[in-house]
Amino acid sequence: MNLLSEIKLAYAKASVAEKIIYVTIFFYLCTALFTSFMVDWFALPSQLSEVISKPWTIISYVFIHDRLIHVLSNLIVLYYIGNLFLDFYSEKTFINFYFLGTLFGGIAFLLVYYLTDKIGIPLGGASAAVTAIFVGIATKLPRYAIQLRLIGSVQLWVLAAIWVGLSLIQLTNQNNGGAIAHTAGALFGFIYVKQLEKGNDIGKWFEYFVDYFLNFTSKSKKSPLKTVHRSHKKSDKEEVSKTKQRKINDILDKISKSGYESLSQEEKDFLFRSGK
Repeated sequence: MNLLSEIKLAYAKASVAEKIIYVTIFFYLCTALFTSFMVDWFALPSQLSEVISKPWTIISYVFIHDRLIHVLSNLIVLYYIGNLFLDFYSEKTFINFYFLGTLFGGIAFLLVYYLTDKIGIPLGGASAAVTAIFVGIATKLPRYAIQLRLIGSVQLWVLAAIWVGLSLIQLTNQNNGGAIAHTAGALFGFIYVKQLEKGNDIGKWFEYFVDYFLNFTSKSKKSPLKTVHRSHKKSDKEEVSKTKQRKINDILDKISKSGYESLSQEEKDFLFRSGK
């Protein structure tokens, strides 16, 4: 098996958190090689007028990291906290938290720069999304203890508070766009979990949007008529085959327990036809 096949296999088996990590690493390598192009086209500009011409940047900025320590810190937290999150929530809910945290952080970033009439460097990084996940699961399981090497057991709310606290400290910096987005992501994660506890899924609309997009792209790749026809035909054949095999197994069990003569004429005829 070559390297590419191994990567494809690992990606197929990965959780949604790990798949996002793979995609983020790919974008980081592209950014390292083509920094100007990737930042110009995928990072989120601080000026609303630029965002209007590149609306995808309100989401795509989550994959842009220009420093190794930045991407490593985000992905390490995403791996451990993201997989913990998936122990208690579905993959669709994870996607809602991750990308709506990204969206919420981007909107907060744009709003602050618009209201203060400042021009800053473009926003990039997964910190807003990761913080939404981190604060979300810490809100649900504040007393959950994590074992840290050389430190020991630490409750989840403490780790989340430290993570958010670092962003709050950075709000005092002149170039605080990232900190604004991180803080907004934390707020979104907290609100989302509290609403889920009340039975309100405020991210359901995004889930519908993703499902619609995936269904639309899959339909555009092949004829819907052919897909449905083949699927039904294959499904019907498989169901008939399974039913027939179950009946054969039941008859054989009966023979093993009571002998061939215990079969009814109908069972004998069915077994004869199946043998042919």
